[in-house]
Amino acid sequence: MSVDKTDFSLYGGAETLWEGKRSPRRTTITTPTAQDDGKSHPGPPQDPSDFLWLMTEEPHRSRRMAIMKAHPEVHVTKLMGHEPLTKYIVLGVVSLQLIMAIILRHTQFFSLWFFFCAYAIGGTANHNLFLAIHEITHNLAFPGVWPNKALSVFANLPIGIPYCAMFKRYHIEHHKYMGQDGIDTDLPTRLELLLLNNVLGKVFFATFQIIFYALRPGFVRSQKLTTWHISNFIVQLVFDYLLIKTFGVKPLMYLLLSSFFAGSLHPCAGHFIAEHYLWDGMEQETFSYYGPLNLLAYNVGYHNEHHDFPSVAWTRLPTLRALAPEFYDTLPSHPSWPMVIVNFIRDREVGIFARAKRLAKESTPRVKSTVVEQDSEVDADKSE
Repeated sequence: MSVDKTDFSLYGGAETLWEGKRSPRRTTITTPTAQDDGKSHPGPPQDPSDFLWLMTEEPHRSRRMAIMKAHPEVHVTKLMGHEPLTKYIVLGVVSLQLIMAIILRHTQFFSLWFFFCAYAIGGTANHNLFLAIHEITHNLAFPGVWPNKALSVFANLPIGIPYCAMFKRYHIEHHKYMGQDGIDTDLPTRLELLLLNNVLGKVFFATFQIIFYALRPGFVRSQKLTTWHISNFIVQLVFDYLLIKTFGVKPLMYLLLSSFFAGSLHPCAGHFIAEHYLWDGMEQETFSYYGPLNLLAYNVGYHNEHHDFPSVAWTRLPTLRALAPEFYDTLPSHPSWPMVIVNFIRDREVGIFARAKRLAKESTPRVKSTVVEQDSEVDADKSE
């Protein structure tokens, strides 16, 4: 079903995905016998208020292989590799935020103007920097690993809290082991499911998304600190100290408030929910968005495309989609990030539980894909 080229919609219309009843969720199990017929058979219905537990492989590796087989020009056209434009945008947005922070140093903190600037300008700018760090995490701003790390530390400055080093490792695990319980820290925990699985809980979750994404990884899967983490921490603390020492505390308060709004009830923040939450009982684990807000968000809305080919920079994701329309135009996509937040809150059949999970394997193998490995993440880990 192609949302963009038909009258179908995720939010309305005769064939809406929102008006149908949730069908019993079933896990897909392949018959494990010597006389395997090669077909998939539905398992028993699962609790609709629980996560969707699957026994199938995450979909992106198999689709990546299928696209590379059907379109070998993915390599020929050199879609993979870094995007030089990224560093200039990062420089511009960081400069904008520092200028705004300094300008507002004499503005009353609780004034409507201060909050408006932090929400409309700061929230949008810092959300852009969150996604710049996401792009840089895949080493797509420079050819080498360390220049990308340095740029991510620089992009981190207006966010106010050091996080880019930890985000890198958690995010790479999200790609390699998507949906695996206890490894993919993008997944809500069972405690979140128990406490927030209602309208008020979802309002709380959507309002404080950024705090959940910041704190959850440390409880689920802690990281070993490296010189890279320490460098990120020290540079950020020194920057925050100098900012307060030179201009007072209000500029830092503006930056921190901007970061909060960037991951709260902000139009751009809808992508946090839109990307991997399940809608109307479908077992599609990743959803894309092709609307205008991608201009402010490094095309992160092209999320199926990004997970299929994490080494393709943001400027070339639309080209990738156009190259393989038979794979992407048939996938339902979200027409609006703001409406994702609204419908996440109001729809009883979409909640914290609407995520696909897999049991972590006892020995999780390395994903052997030249496309993923091309990100030099293995080299980056070794260098730390």
